[in-house]
Amino acid sequence: MKKKVDKVVLAYSGGLDTSIILKWLQDEYDCEVVTFTADIGQGEEVEPARTKARALGVEQVFIEDLREEFARNYVFPMFRANAIYEGEYLLGTSIARPLIAKRLVEIADLTQADAISHGATGKGNDQVRFELGAYALKPDIHIIAPWREWNLNSREKLLHYAEQHGIPIEQKRGNKSPYSMDANLLHISYEGDRLEDPWAEPEEEMWRWSVSPEQAPDRATYIELSYQNGDIVAINGERKTPAQIMRHLNRAGGANGIGRSDIVENRYVGMKSRGCYETPAGTIMLKAHRAIESITLDREAAHLKDELMPRYATLIYNGYWWSPERQMLQQMIDASQAPVNGKVRLKLYKGNVTVTGRASEHNSLFDTSIATFEDDAGAYDQQDAEGFIKLNALRLRIAGRLGKKYL
Repeated sequence: MKKKVDKVVLAYSGGLDTSIILKWLQDEYDCEVVTFTADIGQGEEVEPARTKARALGVEQVFIEDLREEFARNYVFPMFRANAIYEGEYLLGTSIARPLIAKRLVEIADLTQADAISHGATGKGNDQVRFELGAYALKPDIHIIAPWREWNLNSREKLLHYAEQHGIPIEQKRGNKSPYSMDANLLHISYEGDRLEDPWAEPEEEMWRWSVSPEQAPDRATYIELSYQNGDIVAINGERKTPAQIMRHLNRAGGANGIGRSDIVENRYVGMKSRGCYETPAGTIMLKAHRAIESITLDREAAHLKDELMPRYATLIYNGYWWSPERQMLQQMIDASQAPVNGKVRLKLYKGNVTVTGRASEHNSLFDTSIATFEDDAGAYDQQDAEGFIKLNALRLRIAGRLGKKYL
């Protein structure tokens, strides 16, 4: 039995699917619908969503530019941890969902709505991410997930519903992509169509943000990134906001064929999924951040971060951004970044990001007088190594005397 709902806030893109959901909510729940459309850098005009929502009888329409908040409060903190899921995925979709969930809940409070709603399907991770975030921030919120309630489970049924209810169906124009895509400042993803066969190579025409490495320029692009407390604050000496930095790196990386990946990942809901991603800025940011940490972080602090990173990345992938354990890890990670200041020089060339220099004026732990192969003037007594080695070999020598074999 459906719960009585007077007003619901819908995460609304303005596309066909969420327009159908908007009408379905009005009819099935006999309720007022408030729409919320977020600009998080997807590269498409969001203002038309206002006209489409008004045409469907919506009185309260929220359209917000969240690009700077997304980059500053979500993407940058994640990259302080060098987060990457299953060794390959830079979490482009995952990290956008906590912000959208937060704003859905806040708008529900502002408009005194009874519920929120989203267009995530019942098979994917996004339903989990949206709803875990919403419940963490507003424990008693009511959530309507149409894909888990209705019987419009095919493209044909959706189109028939749209036609029945006078919902405009955008006709194909030019080379419209057959893939399901999600984009924001950090990445663009592709799923479906031929990608459902993990043996099938993606078509070159699929990629939107980057040239192929083969077609990238024959001359390398050099960039210099400046860091403060683990965050990039300037490119080539010019200070920029977090969103501006990401846009710059996306353009530079894409032009040099950087950031493409083809992944089969393990979804939280249990299935394997094949997706392709373009993450030019994220690919550059990960490489550069590890480079500046290599000279500014203590060895054991760096190793501890690397041990905790897979857990941190999995928390974000599975939708636990607002969990106490993610926030606890974030405090530790952020504290570790106090000395992560300096500059990294990178070479972008035909799909590759190469570190060509790193420097930190006040925080570098790289001591040339100790590391040198030349005369170190007594900074390091090589004779000390003998005792160090023997102490660390003690347990191995004891086992060896007893005839223990480990091969």
